[in-house]
Amino acid sequence: MAPIQYIVEGGHRLSGSIEPSGNKNSALPIIAAALLTEHPVTLQNVPRIRDTETLVELIRSVGATAEWRGNTLLIHARSIRAADLDPELCVRIRASILLAGPLLARCGEVMLPPPGGDVIGRRRLDTHVLALEQLGARVNATDRLEFRCPRLVGADVFLDEPSVTATENALVAAVAAEGVTYLRNAASEPHVQDLANFLVALGAKIDGIGTNTMVVHGPATLGAAAYSIQPDHIEVGSLIGLAAVTRSPLRIMRAGVEHLRSIRMGFERLGIVCRVEGDDLIVPANQTLKIQDDFGGHVPKLEDQPWPAFPADLMSIAIVTATQCEGVILMFEKMFESRMFFVDKLISMGARIVLCDPHRAIVAGPSRLHGAVMTSPDIRAGMAMLLAAVAATGTSTINNADQIERGYERIDERLNALGARITRVPARKG
Repeated sequence: MAPIQYIVEGGHRLSGSIEPSGNKNSALPIIAAALLTEHPVTLQNVPRIRDTETLVELIRSVGATAEWRGNTLLIHARSIRAADLDPELCVRIRASILLAGPLLARCGEVMLPPPGGDVIGRRRLDTHVLALEQLGARVNATDRLEFRCPRLVGADVFLDEPSVTATENALVAAVAAEGVTYLRNAASEPHVQDLANFLVALGAKIDGIGTNTMVVHGPATLGAAAYSIQPDHIEVGSLIGLAAVTRSPLRIMRAGVEHLRSIRMGFERLGIVCRVEGDDLIVPANQTLKIQDDFGGHVPKLEDQPWPAFPADLMSIAIVTATQCEGVILMFEKMFESRMFFVDKLISMGARIVLCDPHRAIVAGPSRLHGAVMTSPDIRAGMAMLLAAVAATGTSTINNADQIERGYERIDERLNALGARITRVPARKG
């Protein structure tokens, strides 16, 4: 597919209502987990983005059928085979690693080329390997990862870090394992909960969903299921930031407010207060946008941590938002050593940011942003750049906008419906 540019005419206020897409990080492990059962699976509210479409190509390559009907995906893995997965597809998305658990459970072996995904720093696979080894797998690493296991067996598994995708792989494998599995130090993000609830809909028995210790009673007898993917809390956070930097009123419909407490608290530190009406989130216009000092007048800090704290995937959005707020704040991104390297683009737009080291930046605002030419390095930084471009005076060009579309469905069309002016064009050669 040809590379894409966004041409953004900034400085326009937005208004209206928007509904977040289904959670990308739920959809990916759930699509992979659909390979566990021989029966049909119907998934609703699946975002039609490049990452999900690539994973669908991968599950088709091992024998599953998959049919899109709008945002509904019909999957039937009646008969699948252990196959050498296409390296070109695997390198497009990190989610290819999520096929290890279900293919190991169904076929007893899987050969995975190195997964791709965002370039935001080292993203280790050790936790996946250690967890699956404890469940009985033998792992060999050459130019690819080879997992083999004739029989998965339940175990008391302590993850060496609360990795989301490693938790998901271990959870799926544990459903097929003989006996009880304890997953300790497990990730508990909303998308992990969504996967666990999908597995329960298939027939699995899982205790402790939403906590850091899950107990899986296997092996489960799995059947057919219809399941709806929950709204994407990261997209909701991105839309809160968008409303704030453009000083616009937005209603975010069916926002999944039960998963927004830490996100709302993080934005409240920037002076942005949202209102809940049923399952809708209202972001009023013309907020104070005044950064809240810590007790005693000290410079505040916004930091990400594992769930239920403020999510790492929203740190890029929060940095852009802080550039439009009055005051000074330290942004502390703990998880990925390259995620903050996009701030030089914001500085070129007029933002006042000091990058202290790969994990910390001091933001002083408000700054008047002006249009610039930028290149998106990853999904979240790309969306942050789009927010900055929409808020800026003048016209911006965002190259490599394909990265944004890996995580945000038809984002140009949906923001234009609110009053933004984003033109999607093929990237110019040279």
